[in-house]
Amino acid sequence: MSYAIPSVTRVPAAERGLTIADFLVPVRVGERVSPRSRDLGLVLAGTALLVLASRVSVPLPGDPVPLTLQTLAVLLVGGALGLRRGALSTGLFVALGVAGLPVFAASRGGVDALLGATGGYLVGFIVAATLVGRLAELGWDRRLGASVGMNLLGTAVIYLVGVPWLAVATHLEPLKAIDLGLTPFLAGDVVKLLVAAGTFPAAWWVVGRRPSDR
Repeated sequence: MSYAIPSVTRVPAAERGLTIADFLVPVRVGERVSPRSRDLGLVLAGTALLVLASRVSVPLPGDPVPLTLQTLAVLLVGGALGLRRGALSTGLFVALGVAGLPVFAASRGGVDALLGATGGYLVGFIVAATLVGRLAELGWDRRLGASVGMNLLGTAVIYLVGVPWLAVATHLEPLKAIDLGLTPFLAGDVVKLLVAAGTFPAAWWVVGRRPSDR
């Protein structure tokens, strides 16, 4: 007896690898710049969005992990830019912070920030953007249901890396790490997830209404 394995691809072969960012650059501009320059601009724009999101930071009493908009930004950057550009954009964000620039929400940056309590979330950002980006390339961002699944997986990856890292870096018991590094953020992350999940199908709908721009 054989079982069919459902395909993870949601778009025709000719459309695989395309993300909404490929339609963000106006045609007239795209014709004047090289694909590499266009991609560089999109990567830098994604990094800028992450930096801005980190500025919205609310410290929680007794918790080394602040409440920020970074999770939302990671989902949007990964889904919009795709695997390679999403990974580069989030990777550049982390690299800037490790280099000492004040881009992180919970610390002043430097290598210590990567090794500290929130370092796992930073690494998780890169992994999540890569995963969400790949799923977007496969068309998961075109329909609301799949988009919810895509962004749920991305959010889960951030915590799967961030919470154990928090436990090790701060010598916390696993349940205490969950209590500090996951539980306070669940309600907000549901809202962020739904915002991101709804943004992508809406953006594709707009693109579909403007076929001359494609």
